[in-house]
Parts: sequence; structure tokens; C-alpha cells
Amino acid sequence: MPAPRFGLVSDLRRPESGERAERVTFVELFFDLVFVFALTQLSKLIADDQSVTAALESIVLILALWWSWVSTSWVTNWLDPERLAVRLALIGFGLLAFVAAVSVSASFTDRALAFAVAYVVLQLIRTLFMVVATWRHDRDVALSFARVLVWTAFAAVFWIAGALVPADWQLAFWICAVAIEYGGGALGFRLPGVRTSEVESWELSGAHLSERASLFIIIAIGESLLVTGFAFVELETSVAAVVGMLSAFVSAVALWWLYFHRTEAAGRRAVEAAEEEADRADGDEGRPGRRGPGRLGRIARDGYSYAHVVIVAGIVLVSVGDKEILDRPADAVELAGGVVILGGPVLYLLGLSLFRFVVDRAVPLAPVIGLAMLAGCAVAAFLVPQLGELVLGCLCTLVLVLAAIADTVLPDRRVTAERRQA
Repeated sequence: MPAPRFGLVSDLRRPESGERAERVTFVELFFDLVFVFALTQLSKLIADDQSVTAALESIVLILALWWSWVSTSWVTNWLDPERLAVRLALIGFGLLAFVAAVSVSASFTDRALAFAVAYVVLQLIRTLFMVVATWRHDRDVALSFARVLVWTAFAAVFWIAGALVPADWQLAFWICAVAIEYGGGALGFRLPGVRTSEVESWELSGAHLSERASLFIIIAIGESLLVTGFAFVELETSVAAVVGMLSAFVSAVALWWLYFHRTEAAGRRAVEAAEEEADRADGDEGRPGRRGPGRLGRIARDGYSYAHVVIVAGIVLVSVGDKEILDRPADAVELAGGVVILGGPVLYLLGLSLFRFVVDRAVPLAPVIGLAMLAGCAVAAFLVPQLGELVLGCLCTLVLVLAAIADTVLPDRRVTAERRQA
């Protein structure tokens, strides 16, 4: 009697065509809700401790949270969340992500092990589920995720060890863990002696990844409003508090505008162009809209997996800066407060520039103009520390608004497919 074959008999992949081939499902949005809470906890952690060590810890956490989210999005890019098994798996992933989220604020103290275990189990179980689900139906994808599993297990050693070693060593171990995960992705999860399928050859739904990233940006901006709103309701009403609250709202509008006026559309256009190139290269064979032998894979990895973490980090830091301003509006600008207030807009505009460079090899003018103006604000804060945090925050908001206006009225610089071919 032959041994049973490995893998699920049912094909859980998304349909080859139709609405379900690319649509973001409601259970995916339910999974995203966990990260609203995770980002609020991260914002609180940054606001409570603005030391250099705390800043490094926060960087590790935002990278980990984003990696867990974007890795799940890659899984649902292949598997159909409307299938019961995938839906239940996503709910289970959401539970693990929630345990990690409630541990964020104390992840470098008494909840380090809880965060590490929840995070590691989520990463391992999700990747193993992908291998099992695709082994019979798409061996190349299954083998690719088998390599991902090896890299994930390697990083897991450092996550768990970091939670168990003395506190002075925890950050170093977790930095190594994050470096392994992101480095593995950059290297295509290569393993010695094992055939590697490059990300450029993976079958992807670019439209799905684009929409997932856009929805996460909305979530992150919504989280920034939550942080500001909770900070405002705890204050006595004053002119400074009202001005700070209004500045935070206008800042959130500018963040939204800068992303959704042109950046989101640029990503969508690049994805569509890459899919058309892929279809031509494949002779219109294979799964429609899911080929990626070239630019599509690179856009998905470099643009939506890597550049977007800078954008999200910028939004989180903007929310921390808004809270800083509400708490100490009249205080003179000190180094830590100035870095927080200016750092959010800087990271956000830098992330937009990186993303646009990835998707169409052109740096948009508006973010560059905004970064130059923020440099001027930094000089002003350094030369006139009595400027006050509220004034500096309002200047940063003004910069974001002016950048949004520039993004609207200036010509959209981008490299078209025709210019690339020429």
C-alpha cells in the first residue's frame, strides 16, 4: 500500500479568475484589526521612553509587527480566504498576533517571552500551513515557503533566546532575529545546495498586494488619530490643546493625501504594467494576473514589503509627535522631543520617495520638497529652542500640507513603460 502523499488534498489557492482572484476579503480586514491595537501600544511605548535604547527597541518592534502582517498578506495572496480552512487559519493567526500585540508595551521587560513565543509561533505555523496547503498543487511555491520556514526557524532561535537571556542582551538578540528575517527576504531565502526560485518568478496577484498595503496605511493613519484623540480627551480644554488637536487632524489628512492622491495610483499602475509584461512573456498562459517573472516580484518585495515599513513607521512616529505636542505644548524643544516631532514626517516622506523609486524609478518632487522644508524646521528648532513644541509641530503640519499641495499641482514625474523600453 503506497504511503499517503504529503499535503492537503483540497486546493485552497485563489481562483484563477473572477472577483475572488484578487479581492481583499473581510476576514483579512478582521485580521488587520489586531494591528490597530498593536500600533497604539507601540506608540505608547515610544511616547513613554524616548531614550536611544528605547528607540532601537521600537525599531525592532515595528519591523517585527510589519513583517508578521506583510508575511500573512503574502500567504493570502496565494490562498483563498473564502475557503473555510484558510478563514479559520487566519482567525488563529489573528489570535497569536493579538497575544503579541498585548505584550508589546512590556516586550522588553516582563512580557518578553510572551511576545517572542506568540510571534515565533505565528511565523512558523503560518509558513508551515502554506507549505502543507500548496505542496500538492503548486510545488514551486511550496518549496519556496519551505525555505522561508528554515529561515524563520533560524530567526526563531534568536527571538526565544533573546527573551531568556539577561535583559542587557535581549535587544542584541532581537536585532539579529529581525536582520535574519529581512535579510532572508532580500536574499530570496537562499539555502546552500538548494535550488532557489527567485522572487521575480513567483506567481503573484499584484492588485491584491497593492490593495492590502493601501488598507494598512488607512489603519495606521486611523491609529494616529486614536492616539491623538485619547491624549486630547484627558486634557483640560485650552487654546494650546485645541490647536494641537486640529494640527494633528490636518497632519493626518495630509498623510492620507500624499499617499492616496498619487503614490497609491503609481503603485497600482506599476503593478498593472508589470502584469501585462508578464502576460506577454508567458504568451498569455498560466494563471491570469498572477505571473511575476520580472518587475512584479521586485515591486511586491521591495516596494510593498520593504519600502512600506518606512511609511508605516513614519505614521506611527507622527502620532507620537502629536501626543508629545499635546502633553507639552509650551515646552522648549529638546533633542528627544524634536526628533520625535520631526522624525515622523521625515520617515513618511522618505518612505514615499523610496516606494516611488522602486515602482517607477523616479523620485517624486513633492516629498523631496517636503524633506528640504523639514530640514529648515530642524535648523530653526536648533537655533531657537524656545520655539516651543506646539509651534514646531504646527510647522511640520504646514510642511506636510505644502507637500500635499505640491503633489497635487506639480507634474507627476514618473518613468513610463514606454520610456523604460526606449
